[in-house]
Amino acid sequence: MTAATAITPAATAARAIVYRTFGSQHGPIVRLMSPGDLGEFLKPFVFLDLFGFDTTGDHKGFGMHPHSGIATLTWLIEGDTLYEDTTGEQGVLRAGGVEWMRAGNGVWHDGAPAPGTKRVQGFQLWVALPAAEENAPAQSIYLAPSQVPKEGPARVLLGRYGAAQSPIPAPAPMNYLAVQLKDGEHWRYTPPAGHTVGWVAVSAGRLGTGTGGEPIGTGELAVFEESGAAIDFVARGDTSFVLGSAVKHPHELVMGHYSVHTSKAALDQGDAEIRRIGARLRQEGRLA
Repeated sequence: MTAATAITPAATAARAIVYRTFGSQHGPIVRLMSPGDLGEFLKPFVFLDLFGFDTTGDHKGFGMHPHSGIATLTWLIEGDTLYEDTTGEQGVLRAGGVEWMRAGNGVWHDGAPAPGTKRVQGFQLWVALPAAEENAPAQSIYLAPSQVPKEGPARVLLGRYGAAQSPIPAPAPMNYLAVQLKDGEHWRYTPPAGHTVGWVAVSAGRLGTGTGGEPIGTGELAVFEESGAAIDFVARGDTSFVLGSAVKHPHELVMGHYSVHTSKAALDQGDAEIRRIGARLRQEGRLA
């Protein structure tokens, strides 16, 4: 069954789960959402990877690669990573920190485990940018763990929850939270007005939702019906997950290899800038 045929709202007392997936495995990466499948229904959230690997293996990092038309947000659950990007930023992102990369008109960046790090785990999310920002200058923001605000069991990676607001400027109305619940703990998420898009992805434990079905398992993504209703959760074992809610992105998704734009003209402009930066990096010996 495809995502397109599965996402049909269901009328139940609790906000219904309308699609579930464990994604597809690509080495140390589990791809839970892509622009060509679930991203079409969950936009502005268009891509989600859950990554995890031991540094003693063959995987040493992600290498320098480009984006345009989107912003990427990396939530680092475990391990420290080195980062570098073509806005001129470089340094170490600690476990519990956040990398925000608004690619805009085009950017290249990379990441690799920091020396002494034995294991790395986290989520990388892509957010489709509105037309006003999709070809804007690239912008990178790196938050140390202490700079990620918290309200109750939720860390606010993007947007606002309760009194806690992320210092990252969200490009459109959206929330992205990292939540930890103890075994048996209940938590209710009430989305802001207009946030009809809603989903969760679990990195540890199992998450009940009051719908009467099987709990959402480790490594699983669940999509909720489009509505403004609250979602109730209960942890089955100590549980960690990310949650996204948003006003629906009103634009088409026009896709390149590493890019998502609202039109072919905007994509062509971003591709041209990616090629220009790539040529410079090769001239500098930073790309093969």
